[in-house]
Amino acid sequence: MNINPHSSLACACVPGILALPVHTAMLAAIASEGLPHILSPEKLGTFFLVAGLGLVLGMRHSTDADHVVAISTIVTRQRGLRGAALIGSLWGLGHTVTIFIVGCLIILGGIVIPPRIGLSMEFCVALMLILLGILNLTGVMARIVARLTPAGPRDPGHHAPAGRMQSTVSQHGFYHLLRPLVVGLVHGLAGSAAIALLVLSTIHNPFWAVLYLIIFGAGTMLGMMCMTAAMAVPMTYAGDRLPLVSRYLVVASGLVSVCFGTFLVYQLGYVGGLFTSHPHWTPQ
Repeated sequence: MNINPHSSLACACVPGILALPVHTAMLAAIASEGLPHILSPEKLGTFFLVAGLGLVLGMRHSTDADHVVAISTIVTRQRGLRGAALIGSLWGLGHTVTIFIVGCLIILGGIVIPPRIGLSMEFCVALMLILLGILNLTGVMARIVARLTPAGPRDPGHHAPAGRMQSTVSQHGFYHLLRPLVVGLVHGLAGSAAIALLVLSTIHNPFWAVLYLIIFGAGTMLGMMCMTAAMAVPMTYAGDRLPLVSRYLVVASGLVSVCFGTFLVYQLGYVGGLFTSHPHWTPQ
């Protein structure tokens, strides 16, 4: 199958395009503070503290239950460590973009999120978990992936695209890479307000608070890359030799996703009061 190099290049550019707001804000913050001022001896301690704390807590944040459940519905069909790590990084990128946007609105804009809006943001995550689980259990996910993933092997005379990243994008296809990105974007809604409010109560300088959000997102991406690669190990080992094991893992991830999503719907809708006239929401 011949792969259109223009479409492959466009797919490869998607993460970079979506990360532009993060890089732009970072450059603007550095410009306002001044790079020599940031790297001055009296500021280095603050920088390393913010960087270390953000990186560690970001990696820990990637292990939250709803994150693990959501990404497992995607990774259980992945049989390569490199592809699984790429999926994890794209999920982390989407998650970071949402947290960064919402966090900046709260930290820099002073936006206050009403309880019903906050509950609705988390409710979107619950619905997404149920949808991902149903798609896995019914086999619709597998059919969509099979239909939209480029076929192989390539013709012997066909030259591989330049660059490892572009080759990976061409191998997996646009949908396969867009899916974890969108899931990450939606997942960022659930914890963005809590993270921003925690940062705001701890770090009072807006520059350091925004810098923390960026490093926190990088830690989340790194943690999710490691997690997805670890999840893909059983699938890589089983491969075509143990198809029954692969099937059980897919079904188990689907069932857990549906059950956990349904539990969140109950918690948010009735306990949190989203379906009532008196919603109460505590960002967490």
